[in-house]
Amino acid sequence: MEEMTTWERMKRMYEHREADRVPVTDGPWGSTLERWHREGLPTDIPWDHYFGLDKFAGIGADNSPRFPSRVIEETEEYTIAVSPWGATSKNWKHAGGVPEFLDFRVKDWGTWREAKARMQPTRDRVNWAHLEQNYKKWREEGRWITAGFWFGFDVTHSWFIGTAKVLMAMVEDPEWIADILNHELELDLALFQMVWDEGYRFDAIGWPDDMGYKQHTFFSLPMYRQLIKPVHQRAAEWAHAKGLKVHLHSCGDVHTFIPDLIELGIDMLNPLEVKAGMDPVALKKQYGDRLAFHGGINAVNFTDPDALFAEMKRVIPVMKENGGYVISSDHSVPDSVSFEDFKTFVRLAKELGSYE
Repeated sequence: MEEMTTWERMKRMYEHREADRVPVTDGPWGSTLERWHREGLPTDIPWDHYFGLDKFAGIGADNSPRFPSRVIEETEEYTIAVSPWGATSKNWKHAGGVPEFLDFRVKDWGTWREAKARMQPTRDRVNWAHLEQNYKKWREEGRWITAGFWFGFDVTHSWFIGTAKVLMAMVEDPEWIADILNHELELDLALFQMVWDEGYRFDAIGWPDDMGYKQHTFFSLPMYRQLIKPVHQRAAEWAHAKGLKVHLHSCGDVHTFIPDLIELGIDMLNPLEVKAGMDPVALKKQYGDRLAFHGGINAVNFTDPDALFAEMKRVIPVMKENGGYVISSDHSVPDSVSFEDFKTFVRLAKELGSYE
């Protein structure tokens, strides 16, 4: 079989058909890239191009309240800053992981109304110059282009209002949470409709909505159906009406939600976090005819290359059956991974993912 572009591979994966090979992608921490540069990764070429990973592109839009952002404190090790979402967080400069959130501007109906009034679909929320400069090249290179939506439980509790506040409000004031989620989504839909109307076509929509942790979800299935599923479904219906695919990133153990995710129209689920309780092989056997998967290679094993490569040899041959799979770790690539070991990871992934 002739070598395919990433667009051709991804189209077949979503259609549950075989290609020349399974697409391979991943996402290193910033500190991981720092290590790889020290160990020989050239600085004059994009890291994903150097490793020969599949070619993806993303289109973004700013649906934040655009609160004034500012740096409060900066040292050699970290920065404390306020984001356009009004969240104050501490970000480490030379270590991976998520930020440490310290405070949030939106705390109740009053502060939400203030934020909501600022969240209007104006054209300056899209980087048109970036699209004009890059879109044609993306298509010529055969990239798979995804519109990056930004809404849902994870965005709201992690980046906007705070975990405890959101979880309590889901019980005590669900109308408030529903209003937030729906407005976040409505702004996304309006902005990406602008992009679409300007002739910039994307192949899928995707969004991050981490709804689980180790062995459990943050909330019950009935609560998911009441508050989160309706906005997920609205996004999926908008995409499917345009012939687009729908990609959901949801960390943690979310296996109890999967039948509902399939029902509402999710086409591909990521990242299949093994350490949280997601078994990619079992999920493939149970749902592989209706749902495509992205991830499922246990990132914990990156500290033990022999264990990592053995796991790849066990998982990938099953996951690639009849298409419906994208190879990557189940989280991201930590800075414990050497430059040479990641080269081996990519080479082995392509070998195991080949259909020839």
